Amino acid sequence: MKELAKSGAIDAELAAAFDASPNPYMLLTPDLRYAGMNEAYLEVVGSTREALVGRPVFEVFNAGPSDEAPENVRQLKTSFERVLATGQADHIALIPYAMPVLGAAGEVVYEERFWSATHTPIRDGSGRIAYILQHTTDVTELVNLRRQVAEGQTARAVSALDAIIGGDVLRRARHVQADNIRLEGERNRLVELFMQAPGFIAVLRGPEHVFELANEAYRSLVGGRDVLGKGVKEALPEVENQGFIELLDQVFHTGEPFEGRGVDIRLMNADGRMEEVFLNFIYQPVRNEAGEVVGIFVQGYDVTEQARATERQKLMIDELNHRVKNTLATVQSIAMQTARSHPEPRTFAESFQARLLSLSHTHDLLTRSHWEGAELHEVLEHETEAHGVTRVLLNGPRLSLSPSQALSLGMIFHELATNAAKYGALSAPGGRVLVDWSLGEGPERRLRLTWKEAGGPPPGTPTRRGFGSRLIERNVRHDLSGEVKLSYLPDGLVAEFSIPLDGRDHHD
Repeated sequence: MKELAKSGAIDAELAAAFDASPNPYMLLTPDLRYAGMNEAYLEVVGSTREALVGRPVFEVFNAGPSDEAPENVRQLKTSFERVLATGQADHIALIPYAMPVLGAAGEVVYEERFWSATHTPIRDGSGRIAYILQHTTDVTELVNLRRQVAEGQTARAVSALDAIIGGDVLRRARHVQADNIRLEGERNRLVELFMQAPGFIAVLRGPEHVFELANEAYRSLVGGRDVLGKGVKEALPEVENQGFIELLDQVFHTGEPFEGRGVDIRLMNADGRMEEVFLNFIYQPVRNEAGEVVGIFVQGYDVTEQARATERQKLMIDELNHRVKNTLATVQSIAMQTARSHPEPRTFAESFQARLLSLSHTHDLLTRSHWEGAELHEVLEHETEAHGVTRVLLNGPRLSLSPSQALSLGMIFHELATNAAKYGALSAPGGRVLVDWSLGEGPERRLRLTWKEAGGPPPGTPTRRGFGSRLIERNVRHDLSGEVKLSYLPDGLVAEFSIPLDGRDHHD
């Protein structure tokens, strides 16, 4: 205490009184290092201030003469930890602790002593625990005297001695201490269950919502940050403007619990990045013996995956509804245009069925990829494989198409292949079709594709635009936001396409 008095941490007169007390006292820092002690304590332990101040207490007094830490060391550590955890004084009714003394030959021996100890928290100006004050009473003589009498006297004599020296008090103290140990074990078990709970749990104290407890799930939720002993504003500054501080204030002042479901919040993760999470949680007021709200119990679950799955499902249903409407509109258009070009029922049915099968083929491709898209090469193969792989030559890089692009191009290639089989290169034995494509250079990804027929009858320039050419031009310009040029050359039809591939789906 002399050192503390010099530093101005305590009044010099109080330090002198502390030092002169016949009872042993010592001060520990929260990390259990010696901060000070009085003369009575130094006399009991047989040491000096210089040898003790700053050293961990269990480095000086660990296991005594044995290499294994005995029960009394564990008991003492537990008491210190309880003071730090609860902020309340803790008592050890009776604890055996051997002390080093000089033997007859000048050697150091350990003498068994019995102590009654009280550990009291000393707080600083901000209310945090700055020291633990230990006050001990040596009750060895009482314990030894009762042993001696018990070994040589009758039960009546032992009872008389107990009445004189307080043997019943010692016995009751042992029972209380045993109960405390049992209760401490139960408390530790509850804390273990609390820490291992799958949902996030925290206990907040006072109007500033200071974290008193937080389990591993809660620490994981907030990116592994150390929140204990800090108010919510200090520990989680990113939540201040998201309405959660106001909710905590409301629960603390009204005493009414609050429950939130699927509430989104932005939290900092372990990498220091902000990310959105969704929570189911409840704020439950914690009351003292007088019924006053003194804290808030926080419990909940991270339901981010469920929330995102629900959102994905909604988007998929909306997309499915949109695609069904588009498909029905496409089928209706195909039916009307085919009817105009084929007034005969038989030819209408054949042409209409062929076009529906083409649409179905592309749907099959998209279903395999869960409607995430399809490869251009696969779409071309589906629409031309009926004419033989040696007659339609495909040349180009791998290229992924969005669902709407795949559907539109599938119908376009079907019309081109059907026209080539009826009137163009594929109608003649030696006819061939070369499909060549590439990605244009520049900031905008653009598909450049050429369908070139050769070896068939001269196509001639059509006198009117048929359904096939109208469908091709409409799909390219309207659905794909692209451009197409159809050239009827002497060697055969050449169709040149330029289509932007910006990743967007173009819908009606």
